[in-house]
Amino acid sequence: AFALGILSLLGSRVPLSLKIFLTSLAIFDDVGAIVIIALFYTAELSVLSLLVAAACVGVLALLANKRIMAPGPYLVVGLVLWVAMLKSGVHATLAGVLLAMFIPMHHTSGQADDSPLRRMEHGLHPWVAYMVLPIFAFANAGLNLQGLGAEQVLHPVTLGVASGLFLGKQLGVMLCVWACVRMGWAPLPAGATWGMVYGIAVLTGVGFTMSLFIGGLAFTGEQPFDERLGIVLGSLLAGVWGYLVLRSTTKAPAAAGATA
Repeated sequence: AFALGILSLLGSRVPLSLKIFLTSLAIFDDVGAIVIIALFYTAELSVLSLLVAAACVGVLALLANKRIMAPGPYLVVGLVLWVAMLKSGVHATLAGVLLAMFIPMHHTSGQADDSPLRRMEHGLHPWVAYMVLPIFAFANAGLNLQGLGAEQVLHPVTLGVASGLFLGKQLGVMLCVWACVRMGWAPLPAGATWGMVYGIAVLTGVGFTMSLFIGGLAFTGEQPFDERLGIVLGSLLAGVWGYLVLRSTTKAPAAAGATA
C-alpha cells in the first residue's frame, strides 16, 4: 500500500503497466513471506491437525470442481482449515492463501464481476483496509525513539534489515527481470524502460506489514536492538530513492491544449 501510494504521487507519468507490475510483485512478495513463515517459524507439528488441514484442502478442491458459487461452504471449510493450521504448528496465515486458491474467479454465468472471489474481495476490503491493517500497524509499529543513539542505528541487525529492504529487494527484482527478458520468457512492461523498472524495483523495498510480522516472529524477548528501526530506515530510503528515480526516468504528460 505504501509503495503504491508513492507511485500514485507521480500520477500519469507512470505507465499503467508499471502500476500493474508493482501490484503483482507486492502480491507475490507477500505470498512468499507467508510461505517463509509457514516453513521456518513453526512450532512442533501435529500430524492429526495436518491431516484435518489436508482434508479441508480436498473439500475445497471438490467445491471448486463442482463449481459451487455460494461463498458459505468455502467460508465454513476455510474456518476449519484455519483452526487446523493454527493447531498444527504451521503458521495459520497459510490457510488464507490456500483458501483463496480454490474460490472460483469466474461465475458460471460468465460474469466476472459476479464471481465469488470478486464479491468476497470487495466485501472484505473495507474491513481489512480500515480496521485490520490500522490495528495491526498500531500494535506492531510502536518504535520507541527514547534514548535512541548511534549504537542502535548502527547495530548489525538494524543495518542488515535496512540493507535487505533497500539493497536486497532492488537487486533481486532487477536480476529476476533481467533474466526473464534475457531468456525471452517475458518482455518489459509496455511503455517502460529499464530505468523505470529499476525505480519500481527500489520501491519494492518499502516494507511494513509482512516485515513487521516476520521481525516480530524472528526476534523475541529483550534485544539490544529494535528490528523495526531497520524496517523504517530501509523503507524510507527505498521510498525516497524510488520516487526520485521514477521522477527522473518518466516524462510529465503534455499540458492540455499544447501544440505539437
